[in-house]
Formats: sequence, C-alpha cells, structure tokens
Amino acid sequence: MYTKVNVKSKQTFILYNNANKNKTQHMKFYEYQAKALFSKYNIPVEKSVLCHTFDEVPVAYADIGIPQVVIKAQVLTGGRGKAGGVKLARSKDEARNIAKTIFGMNIKGFFVDRVLVSEAVDIVSEYYLSLTIDRNTRSIVLIASREGGMEIEVVSRTMPNLICHIPVDASIGMQDFLSKQAAFFLFDNPDLIKQCSDIIQKLYQLFIENDASLVEINPLALTKDGNLVAVDAKITFDDNALFRHPDIENIFEPNIEEQKERIAKEKGFSYVGLDGNIGCMVNGAGLAMATMDMIKHFGGNPANFLDIGGSSNPDKTIEAVKFLLSDFKVKVVLINIFGGITRCDDIAKGLLKAFEQTEIKIPVIIRLSGTNEQKGQELLKDTPFIIAKTMEEAAKAAIQQCN
Repeated sequence: MYTKVNVKSKQTFILYNNANKNKTQHMKFYEYQAKALFSKYNIPVEKSVLCHTFDEVPVAYADIGIPQVVIKAQVLTGGRGKAGGVKLARSKDEARNIAKTIFGMNIKGFFVDRVLVSEAVDIVSEYYLSLTIDRNTRSIVLIASREGGMEIEVVSRTMPNLICHIPVDASIGMQDFLSKQAAFFLFDNPDLIKQCSDIIQKLYQLFIENDASLVEINPLALTKDGNLVAVDAKITFDDNALFRHPDIENIFEPNIEEQKERIAKEKGFSYVGLDGNIGCMVNGAGLAMATMDMIKHFGGNPANFLDIGGSSNPDKTIEAVKFLLSDFKVKVVLINIFGGITRCDDIAKGLLKAFEQTEIKIPVIIRLSGTNEQKGQELLKDTPFIIAKTMEEAAKAAIQQCN
C-alpha cells in the first residue's frame, strides 16, 4: 500500500515504488534461460541455440535445420526489436552477417555479448500471457491480452478492452475454471482453449515452485499449423527466496549495478544506483525519497538511493561512506540523518572514523536532526564536513558544490 507523497521526479517515483515493495529485489533471466525453464515444464517453445560469437551462428543455423531463423540479441531489457536487435535470416551467410551487426550493440545501456538463433515461426496471430504479483489485492494475478507483441503497459493504456485480469488465490491455486476463463477470453476454438489453459496451468506451476515474481509470454504465437508457442519468455525471481533455489542463483549473471546492490545488501544497506552525481546517505526510505525529491526540486541529480536503516553502529556509517565514495560518478556526498533510533552523535563518530580511514577528496554535506543532534554537531565542528541545519539548506549546498 502506497502513501500519498508529493513526487516531483521520475527517479524518485521509481524508487518510491521500490522502497514500498519491502525492499524486494528481482533477479531476471535472459530469454534463453527462461525458455530452458519453460521447456522443463513442457511449455512449448521454438527450437533455438545460444551463440557467444558470430562465428558460432552458422553452426547454430545448420543445427536448427530450417531455411529461416531469427537472430535475437540477449539483453535484460525490452525493446530489442525496435533497436534492431531481432532480425530474420534466410541463409547461413546472412545469419552470420546479421549476428555480426548485433554483437556489440548497446540496447538501452545493455551491451550485447550473446545472441539466440531460433527457428522462424509462421505466425498467424499473437497474444499475451503473464503471472505476477498484484500488491493492491495481495494476490497473484493472471493477465491475458489479445494484443501480443506489444508492451502490455501500452495496450493497457490504449486498448484496455483487450486485456483481462484474473486474481488467483495462492492458498487455492490455479483452478481449471480460472485458466479456462483466460483461454476463453483469447480464443473461440476448443482446441486452442485447451492448449492455452494447459499452458497457463504449467506457467502457474513454474511461478509457484520457483518463487517467481513475474512469468511472461509475449508473444504467445498461434502458428499456421494450429499450435500455440511461446516465442518470447521473461521470468524474474524474488531475491529474498533465492536461498531455496541454488540452481537458479548459481546461473545469475549480475551487471555492475546489481553487483553493487548485492554488496550493499550484504552490508545491511538498501541501495539503488541512479545517473546523477550527488551521493545520498539517509536513514529511512521515506526520508531518502524526500531528500532526492528536494535535490531534484532545486535542479540537482541524485546518484543513488542509499538507506542505512535505523542502526546507530558507527562501523555501518564508515562502510556506507566508503561505499558511496567508490562510485566514480559521485561528486558530492549529502548525508541526511534524522535521529530516532539512530543517534546523531554515533553517526558523527562514524563519519570522523571514516574520514580518518578513507581519503575523502570530495565535499561532504551533513544534516543531523533529532536524537543527540547537538552532540553530533559539536563532534563535527572544525572538520572538513559542511554542516547544514535544514534539508533544504543541505540540498542547495550539495548542488552548489557540484557546480
């Protein structure tokens, strides 16, 4: 459940949602990994071969054994087709040449270092299926759409009549009438209804048994021979449940930001990287939102969301400062602490130790308020830190130091 706040920035809005999802992180599968798991649950997918170099593509083309294949960039983001990362090839040489252009592409900040060579499916029509968590109803929700191949957010906004949402009580499970309700929404043909209902049941089994937070087929393709095939696949998993699935965790390939988030989590922080240059260290997700919103309001850009929580442990403060300073984008550090459980004098002691242990070459603005704030401010007198009395003053000082 979300609290009403005055959100002025897209960055803050995204992080506000993340912070209110119990700080849940989600591990994503590449398409080829998702399809391998689909196959394990007998969900129909087309034949495909993963390639790590363009020289492997002609071999994959021969292995698939049909004249037309699709070369797909494997990146953890959508919009590959629009970016030129999904192309049809009609010969071995053409497949290799196309792969050569796709390798090394940058798609929404993701570097393409592998491609999937898949058999081209003769598609009659496309549909959408997914299972995810609806946090408003506190249930799993089955989503089906007659308009596949498009981003579901666009369909929901422009053609809501083409989407159905079916809540699923996890204590009861995916009953037959629910999967058939979605199948009837998509199809009239009895055979297709049966196929679709069967796929939904298997998707649900996969979703529950693997602690997924999203399982998506987009598009679910109807082929000329009357079969339904998952032409694309997306799965994300709840990081908090990965200890139950070492087989899944072992194949996870985190990017740089995800690696930093994991390190932060191990140290007891909540961290999300952003594109700005003002590093934020705050105690409490709500205060972190307000701090970043204040920075954006006065024209600055936060470099991160870093919530150190309610601990008064000085060592945690030291680790947080070191963590912030390890980000080359950070030009200024803004520390905004409201002392409740966290005592301002303990934060000050931690900052002084961090200054002794780490060479701090960039400005650090500190605002301490609440429990023992006067003691904390006294400890920080005659130090290189810039002391601010209010959050507004701190945000303005941070922005000024960036210029």
